[in-house]
Amino acid sequence: MSIAISSLSNNTYNASLTKSVADDPAGSAIAQKHLSQANGYKQGVRNGIDGQNVTRTADSALANITDSLQRMRELSLKASNSIYTSSDKQGIQKEIDQLKEHITSVARGTQFNTKNLLDGSMADMHLALNPEGGGLSIRTTDATLEALGIKDYSVTGKIDVSKLDDAINKVNDARASLGAQNNTIEFSNNIGNISAQNMEASRSSIEDLDVEGYVSEQKKSEIMQQYQYFTIEEKMQQQEDMVTKLLGA
Repeated sequence: MSIAISSLSNNTYNASLTKSVADDPAGSAIAQKHLSQANGYKQGVRNGIDGQNVTRTADSALANITDSLQRMRELSLKASNSIYTSSDKQGIQKEIDQLKEHITSVARGTQFNTKNLLDGSMADMHLALNPEGGGLSIRTTDATLEALGIKDYSVTGKIDVSKLDDAINKVNDARASLGAQNNTIEFSNNIGNISAQNMEASRSSIEDLDVEGYVSEQKKSEIMQQYQYFTIEEKMQQQEDMVTKLLGA
């Protein structure tokens, strides 16, 4: 009489390596908080990227406006030369008026997600950059002719180039501010990515089973089970031998 020795099925090792809530209720609650934090940081990074796209859109438009202002200044210096007649200055003014119309078009037409960025109508745009919804506000500028102080600018009368210089300086200051805001968002995004990774790593350490320890325990269980089978078989063999001897006697 003998008993076949069984070994553990490979399916034993295909069990889930993730703890259930019942394994560690308190740890599971903490892990869920970490998950919320990680998701919050990742959404904050996405919000930050949207904010950077806003600043870049506004900066690109302001760069275009700067080009027009520089051309207007160049034309103004040209008109300041007394060699040109009043008729000549009228012709120069026509190009300046076209440049002013272009500035107006850019200032009133630059949008992001249907929001006007440079016509003075945009309030501070809040960016939720952290899991609690806090962050910072994006500020653009009013780049209309009225705000720049050049709505009635003309070279047909007394020419005042300083008005253009003031307008150029205002646009440059606005671009510098946008650049600083973009850098701040970039810094926040870097912190957000690192924080999200740390939160996910912490959550994993709580929720995920210790694979090495798990396999070790399974091996130990398998050995004990096999030992029990060996013991039972040995006893059965001894009993069989005893019966054989008795019958032989």
